[in-house]
Amino acid sequence: MKIIISGLGRMGSQIAKKLHEGGHIVIAHNRGKEKVDVHKELGMVGAYTKEEALGNFSGDEKIVLWMMIPHETVDDEMKEWVKILPKESIIIDGGNSRFVDTKRRSEELSSSGFKFIDIGTSGGVWGYQNGFSMMIGGDSESIEYIKPMLETLKSPTGMYAYFGESGSGHYVKMVHNAIEYGMMESLAEGYRLLKEGPYKNLDLYKAGDVWQHRSVITSWLNELTRDALKENPNQEGVSGTVSESGEARWALEVAKEYDIETPAISSSFDVRIESQKGKINFATKLLASMRNAFGGHKINE
Repeated sequence: MKIIISGLGRMGSQIAKKLHEGGHIVIAHNRGKEKVDVHKELGMVGAYTKEEALGNFSGDEKIVLWMMIPHETVDDEMKEWVKILPKESIIIDGGNSRFVDTKRRSEELSSSGFKFIDIGTSGGVWGYQNGFSMMIGGDSESIEYIKPMLETLKSPTGMYAYFGESGSGHYVKMVHNAIEYGMMESLAEGYRLLKEGPYKNLDLYKAGDVWQHRSVITSWLNELTRDALKENPNQEGVSGTVSESGEARWALEVAKEYDIETPAISSSFDVRIESQKGKINFATKLLASMRNAFGGHKINE
């Protein structure tokens, strides 16, 4: 299949590379020239402008555009694309957009003759190697059309699932990320208890390693935390300031609207906010290291 990947950041670059190596024709587009150059060197078709990207399609080809851009920029970018895209083009938002915005965009695009899919994409910087986990909502016929690409992206051990109407994919991904906040916070607090509790000089890597062998908390997050401790036992050089990218905040808004108690997610969110005000400790340093390990986020943001 032929597809435009617009947005060649940490995740977009991996999606483009995985599709290219899977035999698909990838047209790599980005606002910055340097990233397009890099992907051209890997054998993809480079497109420095939107018009150049569309020029790679013949008149009878269905255009598929996959955007991997920050949620704050989706509306503006989409407005530019729909000015030049032919009707019936399939537009995919694979980033972490707010589900209510996705529903609005779907209505706008549908009324203008376009097809829209939301794909909440997880897997971090390891998705290229392990396969991506994809949570999908939107136009079901278009999802059938792009299945060959989804099959490539899930290989070897990822998965995709369709959840229904527009916004549902992004909603499931939002809840996933809110759960992630709570799991990360629990692990970070536990390791802090090991480090600062009554038994001094415990080997935190060793504890994490034994936990990772068939204990109840065996997990990828614990594996990444264990490895971060092996590399940097005292988390030296890590500021301990932890960013929040929006998903947990949105999840808490939904929880409040529907009167759903979420104390673990709420507390983990508050820890991140307080870290940005200077309340840092060994646990918040581990949170920053975890984000770097699975998502490639800067360790000191």
